[in-house]
Amino acid sequence: MQYRKMPKLDDELSILGLGCMRLPMTEEKKIDEEQAFAMMKQSIDSGINYFDTAWPYHQGESELVVGKFLAQGYRDKVLLATKLPSWLINTREDMDEYLNKQLERLQTDHIDYYLVHALNNNLWKNLLKHGIFDFLEKAKADGKIVNIGFSFHDKYPVFSKIINAYDWDFCQIQLNFFDTTYQAGLRGMRLAASKGIGVIVMEPLRGGKLVSNIPPEIEDLWNKSSYKSSPAERALRWVWNQPEVQIILSGMSNMEQLQENIKSADVCQEGQLSPKELRLYQKARKTYLERMAVGCTSCAYCMPCPHGVNIPMCLGLYNNGYMFGDKTQAKREYLGFVREESRADKCVNCGICLEKCPQQINIPKQLRDVVKYFE
Repeated sequence: MQYRKMPKLDDELSILGLGCMRLPMTEEKKIDEEQAFAMMKQSIDSGINYFDTAWPYHQGESELVVGKFLAQGYRDKVLLATKLPSWLINTREDMDEYLNKQLERLQTDHIDYYLVHALNNNLWKNLLKHGIFDFLEKAKADGKIVNIGFSFHDKYPVFSKIINAYDWDFCQIQLNFFDTTYQAGLRGMRLAASKGIGVIVMEPLRGGKLVSNIPPEIEDLWNKSSYKSSPAERALRWVWNQPEVQIILSGMSNMEQLQENIKSADVCQEGQLSPKELRLYQKARKTYLERMAVGCTSCAYCMPCPHGVNIPMCLGLYNNGYMFGDKTQAKREYLGFVREESRADKCVNCGICLEKCPQQINIPKQLRDVVKYFE
């Protein structure tokens, strides 16, 4: 296992962290404790020293299971991370209440890395209104949390605003060789690093999309690489190549995935990829983009739709189905993430969006195609 130092801190973090949001499950859709405990022990034995969980993972079961495992004599062997459920905060008192419940669930008196979870512009405004900085400072002074950070899901200007608003120890962003400009992206990673703020990366495999159902034309590209590795190692290697990144979180669901990623963490280094190899990743990204069904850039100039359609999300998930060759997963996400009143079938062909789209996309027609594709 390799380690990287957090810029402002003394901690040496394993470059692979155990993400506890996709732990092995029983047929009853509960965490399989026996398998999960075995994976956690194997993680520690292999040098992983960072465990990441959160209030909603596994419908609230993740923190309980992680706490139960660590209480068996492992708490001092890992740096423990969990997150304030920012979407549930309505008062200043709510923050203290959730943190205290998390400490109880995790059977510990402190959280090593505490994140404000899943920040976007609206959640950030609400937290500011309710005194987020006062909460963080008091919790740190009381010894309940040690290092303070946030995870992020919005556009770069919002990321810039949040990261400049406080003296953060670290941040957590989505980054992989496909999502170089999505949300915070490489630009956000570099901004954080320039301020001495640690960078933790989530979704390095884009929820598995970059390692399964790989289109033949993209597989042909990878066959030209001088690194003969698995699709997972290939994706992880690109992120670890970035010197600004301290740790990658991987939500591993079985021992095989864990062992494969640990093996990769033993050999993948920063700055390891040659210019030729990096161009190969760029070509792969370009090839994925060429598979898009519609040239939507998710700029959201078409929004708001007067009839409530979430146009960028509908078109984005439609594109995902084509780009990554997995209609089943794209449909699952469409039905799971897009509210019924915001789906493509609510389009009435009013044409207002046509005047706003800088890509000159025939949005009503494309939304009809989305309906046919998913429904």
